[in-house]
Amino acid sequence: MENITLLQAFQWELPADHSHWRRLQQMAEEFAFLGITGLWLPPASKGAAGAQDVGYGTYDLYDLGEFNQKDTIPTKYGTKEEYIQMIKKMHEVGLKVYADIVFNHFMGADETEDVPAIKYSWENREEAISEEEVISAWTKFTFPGRGGQYNDYQWHWQNFSGVDYDARRKDHGIFNFAGKGWEKDVDSENGNYDYLMGCDLDMENPETVAQLDRWGQWFMAQTKVDGFRLDVVKHIDFQYYIDWLLHRREEKGAPMFVVGEYWADEVEKLEHYLDTSGNLIFLFDVPLHFNFFEASSSMGSFDMRRIFDQTLLSTRPDYAVTFVDNHDTQKGQSLESWIEGWFKVHAYALILLRKEGVPTIFWGDLYGIPTQGVDPVGQELLTLLLLQKHLAYGNQVDYFDHEDRIGWTRTGDFDHPLSGYAVVMTNATGGSVAMTISALHGGKTFVDAMGNHQEKVILDKDGGGVFPVADGQIAVYVNEEILPIIKKGQDFLKLLQGKRSEQN
Repeated sequence: MENITLLQAFQWELPADHSHWRRLQQMAEEFAFLGITGLWLPPASKGAAGAQDVGYGTYDLYDLGEFNQKDTIPTKYGTKEEYIQMIKKMHEVGLKVYADIVFNHFMGADETEDVPAIKYSWENREEAISEEEVISAWTKFTFPGRGGQYNDYQWHWQNFSGVDYDARRKDHGIFNFAGKGWEKDVDSENGNYDYLMGCDLDMENPETVAQLDRWGQWFMAQTKVDGFRLDVVKHIDFQYYIDWLLHRREEKGAPMFVVGEYWADEVEKLEHYLDTSGNLIFLFDVPLHFNFFEASSSMGSFDMRRIFDQTLLSTRPDYAVTFVDNHDTQKGQSLESWIEGWFKVHAYALILLRKEGVPTIFWGDLYGIPTQGVDPVGQELLTLLLLQKHLAYGNQVDYFDHEDRIGWTRTGDFDHPLSGYAVVMTNATGGSVAMTISALHGGKTFVDAMGNHQEKVILDKDGGGVFPVADGQIAVYVNEEILPIIKKGQDFLKLLQGKRSEQN
């Protein structure tokens, strides 16, 4: 599979102004110029919260912003037509598009049904705390606003395994529908983490499986997406997606990039999921995110030699999708673990300028989160993206032999003129690291493209040098001859952004 650099093209607090699909379409050339190869888009289906729904409260999979449901025709991000036009534009500029798929639950049912159920403990989903009793569950989905267009199937309680509310007794609890039980091959947190929220889809019900497969075929044909991001896979039977993805790949006639969100800090759980799901799915490297989080919040005491320890990047690099932050880790969200600003550039260098993994850029880091007063990471992140695009080629050599200061080099190759570099960073005191880039660069002058250190390094005949870094900083040393190209790229980005501002 070709090299991929992802942009998570949304953050949790985007304005609910139905304009995001149009906004992304206007920015297509900018993304491509930055070296981004694919966009991870937010869920496109109508959610229970209507125009306010970020997309994870799935109501009607077939409503991509086309029908008057939940008091709105467009979703938070726009209409179906705008979604499809935006994807077409991305393809025109050479970008791939990956759709966020939420198959764990439905929410916002149209009617209640009487269902026999057993109540379970919130802390231990293996512990029943009631006898079987009839509850009133919001489980009937009739989609009156769509009127059966595209698909006339109506969902009932038999399609689900449980809910978290009994409308009859106004009881907020976890209710498993009688005789069903929970899926066994799911994460073991809380005893069994099959149930997360809403109406939990029952993947052992043949009609449920058939309807999700039918929707997948329809969605691919309608949108022409190139792959998927799969939500909360730790709560879904680990083998479920094998058949679903094989069918999509057969329809597309080509391999597809697919990444799953398994939120666990234990790399062994991620490895088990990869093995059980047939190695069809990449996974986000959650343990690496938590190493970044610890390093950014430990006041320089984190041992930087251990930054990749117990991560998917170290044990299964061919399946690791790396990230710094995302919509769930941003401030105020359920998995808040925001990387401190001073370490953001360090972290992005550790995913963008390395050979292993599929790096992901978060919208909130690239463009800010105005509602939270979070500014973009800024020029340094843009520079890293341009450096990755032009220079991140060749073999990689690590120099991880100091608890504070670490470095690595990329040798470059013949196909990319002036490619190759040396990266040095510290989370505490400054200093220097002796490294060799390649004899191809012997005698050349290298400078810090980040602008954090002004010293020039003239490489010896073997391509070696001593590369300094200031306290708490990062430096990326590149052949000084590449600087005009990087500067030209930065100026062009400003021009693109200025034209976009005028359009808005």
